[in-house]
Amino acid sequence: MPQILSRAIAAFVLAGTLSTAGFILPAHAQTMAQLTAEVQKADSAGVSSFRLENGLDVVVIPDHRAPVVTHMLWYHVGSADEEPGKSGIAHFFEHLMFKATKTYPAGEFSRKVAEIGGRENAFTSYDYTAFFQQVSPQALEMVMTYEADRMENLILNEDVVKTERDVVLEERRSRTDTNPAALLSEEVNATLYQNHPYRFPVIGWLHEMQQLNLKDALAFYEKFYTPNNATLVVSGDVDAAEVRTLAEKTYGKVPRRSEPGQRMRPQEPEQNTKRTVSLADPRVSQPSFQKIWLVPSYNNAKPGEAEALDLLSEILGGSTRSRVYQALVVQDGLAASAGVYYQGGALDDGTFAVYGAPRGSASLQQVEAGMDAQIARIIKDGITADELEKARNRFLKSVIFARDSQAGMARIYGSTLSTGQTIKDIQEWPDRIQAVKVQDIQDVAKRYLVDSRSVTSYLMPENGKPDEKIPSTGETAPMQPQTEGVIQ
Repeated sequence: MPQILSRAIAAFVLAGTLSTAGFILPAHAQTMAQLTAEVQKADSAGVSSFRLENGLDVVVIPDHRAPVVTHMLWYHVGSADEEPGKSGIAHFFEHLMFKATKTYPAGEFSRKVAEIGGRENAFTSYDYTAFFQQVSPQALEMVMTYEADRMENLILNEDVVKTERDVVLEERRSRTDTNPAALLSEEVNATLYQNHPYRFPVIGWLHEMQQLNLKDALAFYEKFYTPNNATLVVSGDVDAAEVRTLAEKTYGKVPRRSEPGQRMRPQEPEQNTKRTVSLADPRVSQPSFQKIWLVPSYNNAKPGEAEALDLLSEILGGSTRSRVYQALVVQDGLAASAGVYYQGGALDDGTFAVYGAPRGSASLQQVEAGMDAQIARIIKDGITADELEKARNRFLKSVIFARDSQAGMARIYGSTLSTGQTIKDIQEWPDRIQAVKVQDIQDVAKRYLVDSRSVTSYLMPENGKPDEKIPSTGETAPMQPQTEGVIQ
């Protein structure tokens, strides 16, 4: 299911950005049934949902271990829903939501949250835009009131739009245009996706961002920022009855607007060509490569495929015990870093990627060849039952840890429900992971990890080549899926 095991979400939760409670894994060994039960317990303990008359879906996830509440409002619109020629408007509008309303001056919402020691943020992805606050339970009604108000009463004019457009243009210049890895990532996406709007950067293309105007912003607000196109997730020290009362009192007053319509996006044709992109830049000190395949997501995969891809990523390169890490980093000493990740949290197709950077006198080409050899082994010979069980055990343990955060749970439910899945999908996911068999792993590797579905990218120092031996300077992180955020 989307985002449940995304490495990006694991990092989000484990970094402590939103975590409110720690979790220590038991020292003794656990059976697979025990691990599965723990994950299911985290998912299903008291979770409830309801829909307001205006169409707003509400999910409540009780967690009474700390007097904290996470309030997250998810709009079912992202950069992949933008009109042609309007790239960047989803992220741009995320910024505009922090401006004045008919009721409150610009910045008051943020000041109120800060005054009570709360946290807030917002982010935009290909498939959704989310706003969240972390506050005491006593402040929940306040944040609901402010959030519902800007859903209906936002004030936009030429000056506001021009000023904030300059802000996002500078954000692009500082975060993307001056970052070789970010520039290469844009080229990879534009090459991997030949027809689907995932090929456009979330922040937008500069020349299109420069043309965004008041008319565009008002049309976007009217179409997408309506209660019948949103999901509210409240996690923490609350109960469902209390949340329902507050939601009806605040969000329930926001009128329902016209339906945004089905999210019909151009889909990918059958791909049949291996593609390669490279970038050499004097700002790059450590060469690295990434190979990325177009694969199904949890939302559009055949039964069991997404779960098998998740476990394949764990077996290949999900930890220091994985095949890739042991072979390339520990045994052969070719790589300073090497890993694998599966991004299955999209509304449409997802991606499966491997990456690496050379160590010492090794070349990028040697690291890539070593990575290809590990993939070929699985395609040809498969994996062992013992290997699958150990990987599944590691995988479920990492999920138990990640889900022990109320904010992490709110993000899991919100992102999943915003990308076509259901609460039932979330709660049944551990059983589907447990059902994956040895043959399933080999089958998805054979079916999807083929050159004709891939793009290989090389990030190198100026005048560098993939087969050139360049002294390593340290580890290089993989390019990650795009999400644009704003802290106000």
